[in-house]
Amino acid sequence: MDKIFLKSKKGFFGRDIDSTHAFGGQYVPEILYPALKALEYSYTNLFNTKSFKAELKELYHTFIGRPTPLIYAKNASAILQNSIYLKFEGLANTGAHKINNAIGQVLLAKKMGKTRIIAETGAGQHGLATAAACAKLNIECTIFMGARDIKRQFPNVFNMELLGAKVVSVESGTQTLKDAVNEALREWSKDPKNTFYVLGSALGPYPYPDIVRTLQSIISKELKKQTQHFFKGYPDIMIACVGGGSNAIGFFNHYLKSKVELIGVEAGGLDSQHNAIRMDNKNARIGIAQGYKSYFLSDTYGNLLETYSLSAGLDYAGIGPQLAHLKEIGRIKFLSANDKEALEALQFFAKNEGIIAALESSHALAGALKITKEVKNKNIIVNVSGRGDKDIFITAKALQKERWSAFLNQEAQG
Repeated sequence: MDKIFLKSKKGFFGRDIDSTHAFGGQYVPEILYPALKALEYSYTNLFNTKSFKAELKELYHTFIGRPTPLIYAKNASAILQNSIYLKFEGLANTGAHKINNAIGQVLLAKKMGKTRIIAETGAGQHGLATAAACAKLNIECTIFMGARDIKRQFPNVFNMELLGAKVVSVESGTQTLKDAVNEALREWSKDPKNTFYVLGSALGPYPYPDIVRTLQSIISKELKKQTQHFFKGYPDIMIACVGGGSNAIGFFNHYLKSKVELIGVEAGGLDSQHNAIRMDNKNARIGIAQGYKSYFLSDTYGNLLETYSLSAGLDYAGIGPQLAHLKEIGRIKFLSANDKEALEALQFFAKNEGIIAALESSHALAGALKITKEVKNKNIIVNVSGRGDKDIFITAKALQKERWSAFLNQEAQG
């Protein structure tokens, strides 16, 4: 196995940064180079100071509510004939893992003297987390969100505005996450001196993949202690859903150099034509987009293709550069779960464990259901990266079509 890079080397993950299969980099307009240089300097220096670490630790504890629990799924374990554990990030403030990254970046922005925060969001969880962090640290906040995602994730939009953020509807392209990222990058280039871009996933131009991974690695750091309560040593298998990759890389980080089997689950969507599978997909090509080099669903000219998933947080055309590297060297195995499988997993764990997972996390749970058909008596940890409150309109429509239609008719009449 090739060397596993826990930090990017000159912004790239890969043995030879000049090779085709070196992922990452810093491909942005020249106007943004000074802002990225300042960000790199602040990340390299401020993050390592005792005062910053202490302040961030306090916010993790008193504002986010960390540590989040590791739950032994007793009923599911008996049915699936494996020991299933759920790292439940859904109990973090704002309902998902995204707050781990948002509060750290907003705190860094304050230390750098920035006066305005911007961010992109897909399912709305990163936007919600950023809005909450800005409210807590008293700084102006603008969130860019695809018009299509605004419609299907309205509860999060409402809450973002309740927290004082301005939500900008992105009407271009497919009106989803990739278009929100494009618009946020354009906005950042207008005023990089005063504006700080809080990027939500472990991707984009360097040093963002490193920053997001570092902040999200609180998940795997907690796990190292929590697993001791249930079993000795390491788990056998760890499973996480993968969109851009922030929850996955944070969940896997402290286990990358272990022998634990790491599995990422992508969004299989409806069928072979309507999905967001970047690994093992004939339409996935190595390319450069949105500031970094990785695998993207794209045409032969490098144009990003339209993606689909019932989950707004997983229908992204690219994947984080470190995850691409880890796939290349065989450290992470990738599966996919389609919409139907994700909904079935959502229902299974709701009925057997009393947990309503987000649709993103339900893909990871679907991966667990698949894996347990092949293995027995293993210790398996699934990262339940968020809870499903935000998905109520989507899941109700998908699972109870007749009752949903009656509800809509009643609303229209009255």
